[in-house]
Amino acid sequence: MKINRGYIIVGLIIAFTLFFELAAHADEWDETTKLTFNEPIYIPGQTLAAGTYTFKLANSNSDRDIVQVFDEDGTHLYATLQTVSAERSEPTDDTALTLVQRGSGRPNVLLKWFYPGREIGVEFVYSKGTEQELTQDKQVTVVANQHTMSNSDAMGAGN
Repeated sequence: MKINRGYIIVGLIIAFTLFFELAAHADEWDETTKLTFNEPIYIPGQTLAAGTYTFKLANSNSDRDIVQVFDEDGTHLYATLQTVSAERSEPTDDTALTLVQRGSGRPNVLLKWFYPGREIGVEFVYSKGTEQELTQDKQVTVVANQHTMSNSDAMGAGN
């Protein structure tokens, strides 16, 4: 039985294309997003200094409610955070964040994160005392252009 070389070449091209198609969408599985803050931002348990951070869902098939926060290049893990699902009525083409503006020289608080094009995102879990405090402060939703947002973009934005 003779195998035609053309079939082998076409098969290799298809396999090669499928491999790179899957690799190109790897970010969507873990929702990797780089965010730049020009002021400190509070996340559960700590305040992140101004800078660029990589946010992504932990690599788990069973639990999609764990977010990891890394430095810009993804080599230093700052936090692994428990979240709960959050919903919004309409997705945006870019990353959307809900921040709580605390004022008085205190850092804004990151409350929710929505990956581009998704109606379901995550809401960060804070202690009961912190949650009660946050309900009294102004919440703003910011759509971050090109998956990057600055904390100053939140000032004056509406919910």
